[in-house]
Amino acid sequence: MNSRNRLISLVAVVLLGIAAGVAALLNGGNDPDGASSAKSPPAASAPASPSATRGGTASAPKPSAPAKSSAAQGAWVPTDPALADVCRGKLPVQALDTLGLIARGGPYPYRSDGIVFENREGRLPRQSNGYYHEFTVVTPGSGDRGTRRIVTGGIGEQYWTADHYASFQEIDPRC
Repeated sequence: MNSRNRLISLVAVVLLGIAAGVAALLNGGNDPDGASSAKSPPAASAPASPSATRGGTASAPKPSAPAKSSAAQGAWVPTDPALADVCRGKLPVQALDTLGLIARGGPYPYRSDGIVFENREGRLPRQSNGYYHEFTVVTPGSGDRGTRRIVTGGIGEQYWTADHYASFQEIDPRC
C-alpha cells in the first residue's frame, strides 16, 4: 500500500471514529422509553509503546462496526449460540482498556494490533478473510504480547481469548 492510500485509510478511520463518537453523544445513553441509563466511566487507555509507530507510521486497522447502542444492547443475541459468552464487566481491566482503544480507533500499544485474524483454528463463526481483526490485551508482567486477545468482527461483535486462540468467549456488552 503506498503512502497516499495509507493517508486515505487513516483519514477514513479518523472520520469513522468521529462519526461513532457523535452518534454516541447524540444517543446520550437513553433507552427507547426516554429514561436515562447509567453510564460506566470510560476505560483508561494504555500508553502507546514505541513499537506502535516503528518505522515512522502506525498501522491503521480496519475499524469494527461501532458498538451497539444501549437500546440495541438489550436485544443482544450471540452470533453463535454454541460459543460461550462472557459479561463485559467480568473481563480483566486490561481487556476493558483494549476495548476502549478499539472504540476510539487507537493508538494501540503493539504494532500488530488491528491485523487481520484469519480464524485458522475455526473456533469463531466462519466468515470471509479480512472479517476479523485482533488486538492485544496487555498482560502484566509479560515480557511480550502475552496470550490474551480481543478479536472483533465486521458487524461489531467482540470475542475474548485468554489462551491465544485455544478458546473464545463472545463478549456480552449488556453486563
